[in-house]
Amino acid sequence: MSRDGLPSRELISFLLFDWLGEDQRGTDRDTALSILDTAQKLAVDAFLSCYRKSDVEEPYLDESGVHILPEFAAALGQFAKLGLFGASFPEAEGGMGLSNLLSSAVLHMTFAAANPAAAGYAMLTVANARLISAFGSSEQKRRFADPQIAGRWFGTMCLSEPQAGSSLGDIRTRARAEGEDEIGQRYRLVGNKMWISGGDQDASENIVHLVLAKAEQPDGTLAEGSLGISLFIVPKILPDGSRNDVTVAGLNHKLGARGTSNCLLNFGEQEGAVGWLVGREGQGLPQMFMMMNEARINIGIAAAALAYRAYRESLRYARERAQGRPVGVQGGPPVAIIEHPDVRRMLLQQKAYVEGAIALCLYAAKLVDEEGEEAAELLALLTPVVKTWPSEFCLVANDLAIQIHGGYGYTRDFPVEQLWRDNRLNPIHEGTTGIQAIDLLRRKLLLSDGRSMALLRRRIAGTARAAAALPEWASFAQALTDYWGEVERVLEGLRQCGLPEALDDATLFQRGFGHGLVAWLWLDQLLCSRDVPDSGFASGIAHCVRFFFEAELPQARSWLSIVSHHSDLARTMPEGAF
Repeated sequence: MSRDGLPSRELISFLLFDWLGEDQRGTDRDTALSILDTAQKLAVDAFLSCYRKSDVEEPYLDESGVHILPEFAAALGQFAKLGLFGASFPEAEGGMGLSNLLSSAVLHMTFAAANPAAAGYAMLTVANARLISAFGSSEQKRRFADPQIAGRWFGTMCLSEPQAGSSLGDIRTRARAEGEDEIGQRYRLVGNKMWISGGDQDASENIVHLVLAKAEQPDGTLAEGSLGISLFIVPKILPDGSRNDVTVAGLNHKLGARGTSNCLLNFGEQEGAVGWLVGREGQGLPQMFMMMNEARINIGIAAAALAYRAYRESLRYARERAQGRPVGVQGGPPVAIIEHPDVRRMLLQQKAYVEGAIALCLYAAKLVDEEGEEAAELLALLTPVVKTWPSEFCLVANDLAIQIHGGYGYTRDFPVEQLWRDNRLNPIHEGTTGIQAIDLLRRKLLLSDGRSMALLRRRIAGTARAAAALPEWASFAQALTDYWGEVERVLEGLRQCGLPEALDDATLFQRGFGHGLVAWLWLDQLLCSRDVPDSGFASGIAHCVRFFFEAELPQARSWLSIVSHHSDLARTMPEGAF
């Protein structure tokens, strides 16, 4: 199988080293590309090779549990054998010591592009182990994180419940204290969890569930809201080798990523599932945000990776498919459809969205590696956009890939229809677009002290100054400065408007905010591309910058204009009018 649909060496090399300076953190270009080559060989041989099959042969449940595609167990076993579960963990913890940026670019993006259903098990396991390593005791880390870093055990995150969805303050799973043992404070959990990816499977020796629940008060009641939420480690198999009281009540059958088992789990159908408290009671939500934020960035990366593969598929198809003739030409053989202006426009739009999304995700991955408050504040500000902008606009890119294929695009003869279905999950994964928009606008901007926005504007201004010094790009610099001035004027208007009215068009605001970020990062890459030898790659960056500033930012200004008018249309529409 070809690696054509996986992120190219040229793209990864430019982003990591020419643009983001990965070599300054001690990894040289040759080493990184060698890791990339190894990862992509495994991705093609073991993950991509069963991509179609995993869409057809879904996980199934019988009396012994959930069974997933056997090829997944083999692929993830090879992934573990290469030490890739621990790639981003320090060597002292059994990992490879790679930076988050490097592991995101050469590992997560590669395997998400090849087979997101299989890669999902690894993504969750890594994030689970990282949370336990950060907040658990040394004994909890030894027993529950280390086997996941080695890839022998897999992990999950158990947040949502059938009646609560994303409203975690309304969860009802309860935990009753049962004393202390060598692992820590021990509890019995009773409740139900919904939408649990990897909730059960037969590819790993054990499964470590990280479960949000509310500890019972002395009178047997549960605390109201999110302040009473605690976090518990609940393994499928207990340390003594017996089965824990965790039952799969059913499987959810999804539109895409069908190879990832998605379960409704019952905790405590008998005496209660045994779990151990992580940290202190009431700290569950802040702790879980570490895993949730890592997952949000990974969702953005996965969305970009799936759209990149679809873009490469449609580019190949456009070069090979002969149909029609140029306008005004009556005879002669048909030309490749890439010769038609509308097809070229769709390809350029895909490239601008997809590679812009990759840049946004990797910029965030670099912030994870940076030390200090400035990087942490910027990362917190950008995280909801990193999750949402790629998942929304890369889905548009997937849609364009189908359009370029024409009628063939929505058949199963070509992979673009499956890639679209797989990517359609990402605007919902780890919090819907609307939830992320409210997080950005309310928590990160309107209720903040403005410091993170000031830090962002300072970095954007640095790019604009550098571009303004070059005559051929000065107009882009001015357009970027003007656009972000408009964003701040809209923000000030929303502050004057007040809550909750200011949130009426939060999704439109987030969309415009994300467009402004991607425009900035495209221009920043253009500055770096001056040092890249003259090639089609550098020319591609220049054309994407032109496209984004000439075709995308004007649309984004219209979204900001709608936000600034504070329309109460949707909020005041009577229910009976729908």
